[in-house]
Amino acid sequence: MYAVIKTGGKQYRVTPGDVIVVEKLLGDAGAKIKLDKVLIVGEDGKDPEVGAPMVSNAAVNCEVMDQSRADKIIVFKKKRRQGYKRKKGHRQNQTVLRVLDINGKGAVKTAAKKETVSQDSGSKPAEKEKPKADKPKTAETKAPAEEKSTSAKSPATRNSTEVKSPAPKKKIAAEKKATGTESDVEKKAPTKKKSVPKTTKEK
Repeated sequence: MYAVIKTGGKQYRVTPGDVIVVEKLLGDAGAKIKLDKVLIVGEDGKDPEVGAPMVSNAAVNCEVMDQSRADKIIVFKKKRRQGYKRKKGHRQNQTVLRVLDINGKGAVKTAAKKETVSQDSGSKPAEKEKPKADKPKTAETKAPAEEKSTSAKSPATRNSTEVKSPAPKKKIAAEKKATGTESDVEKKAPTKKKSVPKTTKEK
């Protein structure tokens, strides 16, 4: 269901549950307002009822959500060659409305949702309390502590073995160097070539 209303010199198409911003209307937040300037009332699948100019015995019930002001605008005036300049700011007053129903029809149901939420919130804490009783177990908690102690000791032992291992490697390296030097000396030692007597060719 929808309706076209007129307020503040403007026209708005509204349906139940809509939130609209209109020119300022009297009323505090939470107050109920009845807009009776209805131009068109229509329903889905039916021909709309058009007023001439207003629909008789039709009204839209609204609730005031907030009294606020619009964004600031700048008003600037100037006349050339006259040294005339004027600059002003302006914020228009406005009212935020929520449409409740049209001619008492199409009201949005909100109470049923609140009840379901309260029921869900009441059942959840009971489910959370059950697992807490089963949690404490001493046998299972001790096992991780022992594993942690062994894991903590293992790096120290590994480090000790890693530190001691380089000693034999150094000995092997020293021996290799010694053998290497001896072989180098043997290779570098010059070998005397046997002198071969020259033979003269007989003529």
